[in-house]
Amino acid sequence: MNSPANSGSLVRGLGLKEAVALNMIDMVGIGPFIVTPLVAQAMGGPQCLLAWVVGAAMALCDGFIPSELGAAMPEAGGTYVFLREAYGPGRWGRLMSFLFIWQTVIQAPLVVASGAIGFSQYFTYLVPLGRYGQKAVAAGMVALLVLLLYRRITSIGKISLVLCAGALGALFWLIWGGATHFHVQLAFTYPAGAWNLNSVFFAGLGAATVNTVYSYWGYYNICLLGGEIRDPQRNIPRGIFISIIGIAILYLAMQTAIFGVLPWREVANSHFIVSTFIERLYGSRAAKVATILILWTAFSSLFSGLLSYSRVPYAAALDGNFLPIFARLHPTKKFPHVSLLFLGAVSLVFSVLFRLSDVIKAILAMRLLIQFIGQAIGVMRLHRQWPAARFPFKMWLYPIPAVATVIGWAALFLATGKMFVLGGIAMIALGVLTYLVRARWQHEWPFPETLASP
Repeated sequence: MNSPANSGSLVRGLGLKEAVALNMIDMVGIGPFIVTPLVAQAMGGPQCLLAWVVGAAMALCDGFIPSELGAAMPEAGGTYVFLREAYGPGRWGRLMSFLFIWQTVIQAPLVVASGAIGFSQYFTYLVPLGRYGQKAVAAGMVALLVLLLYRRITSIGKISLVLCAGALGALFWLIWGGATHFHVQLAFTYPAGAWNLNSVFFAGLGAATVNTVYSYWGYYNICLLGGEIRDPQRNIPRGIFISIIGIAILYLAMQTAIFGVLPWREVANSHFIVSTFIERLYGSRAAKVATILILWTAFSSLFSGLLSYSRVPYAAALDGNFLPIFARLHPTKKFPHVSLLFLGAVSLVFSVLFRLSDVIKAILAMRLLIQFIGQAIGVMRLHRQWPAARFPFKMWLYPIPAVATVIGWAALFLATGKMFVLGGIAMIALGVLTYLVRARWQHEWPFPETLASP
């Protein structure tokens, strides 16, 4: 399903390889390099590798949902369109899609800010900086991102391939280094009681999985660019599953390699785990090169993420469900420049205001209820409403992946902690209130049309 606005304005200039590249660089980013110590701390030993397996399983299970919806509705905005259609474009779907755009204008800059903060943290391995110096680096990187994205989508596709090559090169180097210096005793010697399957174990697994899932997210990235993907009925599902499986293998290999070289307590307390790892293997000069590759990877991820998120306000404004100014395309380069500039500006502000650990939990708490749980329930609604022919790609073993996704994301939402659970619910409540005020003003659902002035 392609709306005239999407198909007639945006350019379908991204093929499968560009889609996979954008997905992968969005997934990798700074995530696995900054959360590895947090995951080890949460579970207290190399058994924390289980959290990476659980994160991959959750991503694979959920991957069926954007694959099915993205193939059926390949439009700019992705989840915005999915929620609108699944819950009814004239009624609840209008509220749900508004809540998605509401959370996006807050959490998308938080995602970019988290990467910028992680970038500045690793940057201090190369150049010692104080607190304000790190904030300046984070803000400068966001500004550079906006500058690079201010161009045609076909040019961006080529840039993404170069950035992806650098990101994957960094991962392969880490894996090779660990494989050639691997110590079984370090990787597979566990603390006493490590595998006692009690409440403490599962609490630690939940806390660790919060961080691993953050590192896997991004596989749905190409759905946000649905209006710019060639042959989307085939390339969107393929791009999603190639990305998830490929990144899961690389993550597990990288984590195993790290624990086969460094004691887990050292991993848990390291601020520059990759730099420390390479320094142990090859010396300080090689560690600096590795750090530069990590910075490259972080920048690549944010490049892909900000690109995708900028299409969401555009799609909502085009649909009449957000400020009309966001529907503007650049007059010659044909991309939503107002949306890009707005999200870039908010990301810059957030990158100098917040701490990394709080940003990660806030991102999950805000996104899980509307984007992930709402989308999983929505696909089940569409299966009851639409004929099978409306789904070019069909979920395997339906409805098991959708039901499992709802349960898994609900558990993860609770694992973020009481403060973030309440904060996530409060942000949704504020979004509902904002929608109702706006709907009352514009005489839209749920307020009767008779309220309109004659």
